[in-house]
Parts: sequence; structure tokens; C-alpha cells
Amino acid sequence: MFMNRLDRTVDVCRTTLELWHLGVETQMVVSMRLMGFAGLWSITPHEKHRMVSEKTSAFAESVMAAGAATLRGDRPDQIVLAATQPLRRKTRSNSRRLVKRGSNWG
Repeated sequence: MFMNRLDRTVDVCRTTLELWHLGVETQMVVSMRLMGFAGLWSITPHEKHRMVSEKTSAFAESVMAAGAATLRGDRPDQIVLAATQPLRRKTRSNSRRLVKRGSNWG
């Protein structure tokens, strides 16, 4: 009984951490893109198109993952985690890609 509650607590903490990471990475990507549009960060000319087009596939994948988790009968925290993972993959890759490009300050 105790381990079952502990496992669920750990799962909820993991889901919370994933959501926190999603928020931080999203803000990083938005900030670097805005700085890029202002000429302060190195971005490609296709960044404007990319930031719109990638959302469609990421959110579609997120909805599908959440739907599959719901149909499996997963707990709410597992459903949220399933929905978050495709979005995190995209924000993580965008964040890493944009960080590597660097600033135009120097």
C-alpha cells in the first residue's frame, strides 16, 4: 500500500517536472526567436515558417498520445505525461538547435 502511494507520488512529481521543463524550454525558444527577429540572435531565414509549421504536427502527436493513454485507461498524470512528451521533444530540439547558433552580440 505504501509503495503504491509512493510510486504514484513519484509519477506525479515526474509529470510536474516534465511540465516545468516544457515551460522553461518554450520560453527559451520564444526568447531566442524574438531576439533573432530583432537581429540579436543567429537564426535561419526559415525560422518564421518553421515556428508555425512545427506546431501542427507536435500538437497532433500530443493529442494522439493523450487519446491513446485515455483509451488504455491510464491515470490522469500518465495522460498528461503522454501529451507532454511530444511537445517536449520539439521544444528540447528547438532549444538545443537555437542555443548552438548563438548570439550576434560579438
